[in-house]
Amino acid sequence: MLKPTNCLLAINNYYYPRGGAEVLFLEHNRMFENVGWQVVPFAMRHAKNLATPWADYFPDEIEFGAEYGLAGKLVRAPRVIYSRQARQRMHRLLGSVQPSIAHVHNIYHHLSPSVLPLLKERGIPLVMTLHDLKLACPAYTMMRGGQTCESCRGGKLYNVAVNRCIKGSLALSSLVMVEAYVHRALGLYASNVDRFIVPSRFLLETLVQWGWARERFIHIPNFVDVDRFQPRAQAGQRFVYCGRLDALKGVETLVRAAALARAPVTLIGRGPLEARLRALSAELGADVHFAGYLTKEALVAAIQDARAIVVPSECHENAPIALLEAYAAGRPVIGARIAGIPELVREDETGMLYPAGDSGALAAALGRFTALPDARVEAMGAAGRAWVEQDFNAAIYLQHQLDLYDSLGVRVR
Repeated sequence: MLKPTNCLLAINNYYYPRGGAEVLFLEHNRMFENVGWQVVPFAMRHAKNLATPWADYFPDEIEFGAEYGLAGKLVRAPRVIYSRQARQRMHRLLGSVQPSIAHVHNIYHHLSPSVLPLLKERGIPLVMTLHDLKLACPAYTMMRGGQTCESCRGGKLYNVAVNRCIKGSLALSSLVMVEAYVHRALGLYASNVDRFIVPSRFLLETLVQWGWARERFIHIPNFVDVDRFQPRAQAGQRFVYCGRLDALKGVETLVRAAALARAPVTLIGRGPLEARLRALSAELGADVHFAGYLTKEALVAAIQDARAIVVPSECHENAPIALLEAYAAGRPVIGARIAGIPELVREDETGMLYPAGDSGALAAALGRFTALPDARVEAMGAAGRAWVEQDFNAAIYLQHQLDLYDSLGVRVR
């Protein structure tokens, strides 16, 4: 049995750096290990997971929307709503550890919130970092057809099935609809989570507008490890996008803008839109380089060599880690004016904003940055670096987390 003092139970669907939420989850864990905490992860089994002695407690993998065959789907569908297996594995885990606090990140669709009442019953303080709008919108994006959608507001959750919000599938959308109704009826989030952490004020205000009590939330911005980046004085020539090649990320708009502005763009990452983007780039004669996945070191080098980082999201982006990494690398940001992104861009100081989804406006922004003297681009990048060092560094993030844990009765040291 581990000593109960300074033991963090860290819960997330995946235990590898799949995306921004997982990167934050893993960095959060590493940070607490570095200050002497015992960190016990709880995640879904997955071939890409990092090695951990706690893997035997992980429930079986489930990839939402994957092709399992009829038998596999029948077995997994109830687990999307309420995973008894995850609850059973958590029960076993709690027989071996006594966490001081549990910190939850993304758990829906895979682990499910079935584990939350178990933690509450044990008297374990529970906080949850929100990476999206799932508490309000069953499809988590609050977007439909490229526009803000509030069809489910006021408890009208059936609209997620009516509008086939999940991958255009009636079956998957109906499953998520049932999931949302069950979770709300049982109060799995509302009754068991002590405090919700929101990285953006946009997310906080939106959830309050949808009926959540303001006092349930605390705003703690994301952070970036600035020591990973060594800003280079000279501005680069290419514009860089880092992230999933997905329609909601606005990458098609970026490719069209690159063609209009005749600006060189590098896309780092992969995703379902890659084939379409390659074809579109060839059709438009755009100078777009598809870099695919990069190692951590190569990614840092690519960001540091950029002229500016483009964050062209066309969904309700919370607080993109890629944006903070751009600043840490001393590079300005061209960001879409949507959701939480404007909170992280100081116009004409650390970058500029344009209307989300407007390829012409983005092309104009690319053209402007191409024409700017290198010294001006470098000054904007330096301002971004200074901002990150002041407000988004690891030490500040850690102190905010410790203060929160302390407020819930956890002895921190």
